[in-house]
Amino acid sequence: MTDVVLYDYWRSTASWRVRIALNLADLSYSSVPVDLVAGDQGEDAHVARNPQALVPVLEIDGLRLTQSMAILDYLEDTGRLSLRPADPAQAARMRAVLQAIACEIHPVCNLRVAAHAARLTGRDETRAEWMQHFIRPGLVAIERMLDEAGPFCMGASLTQADLALIPQLYNADRWGVDTSDLSKIARVAAACADLPAFQAAHPDAVMPE
Repeated sequence: MTDVVLYDYWRSTASWRVRIALNLADLSYSSVPVDLVAGDQGEDAHVARNPQALVPVLEIDGLRLTQSMAILDYLEDTGRLSLRPADPAQAARMRAVLQAIACEIHPVCNLRVAAHAARLTGRDETRAEWMQHFIRPGLVAIERMLDEAGPFCMGASLTQADLALIPQLYNADRWGVDTSDLSKIARVAAACADLPAFQAAHPDAVMPE
């Protein structure tokens, strides 16, 4: 029985980043689903794990960690991953891409935010309109921030930025956002699609029966 436990939701982009990281680190873990649609995140048991009532939550090394980027850094700092460029300038570029996704696009396109917007307007169509309004411009900006050569976000090596971008592209496709003109993003998506750690973390591979 593994002592690493991930509380996650199969479509959560933040959880998805952590699943990829755990796979890359070759860490065995047990997954405990937290159904965001059903409202499981608001139950007392989960709020006790994460006062923000969010996913993911990772139990590892006797700790209970929240926030996907903090979890990625913990795995890095404990020697389980090497996804941060050694060069300070390249590391800063990587963090800029990572944060542009995780701190700019993701928060406003969170399920609960879009649901609130739909309640305010009284139109269910607001969900898709909201997502499209924020995701497309965000990804256009990301396209301009990526390395020219690739194949990954920051060049030849996989970084934390790739772990953030791929789940966001799934979200874009889900909400009908056109990304066909974003050639560097398409290049990254193709490169990551060939990696087993990404394949095993995909929602289609982990969705509940």
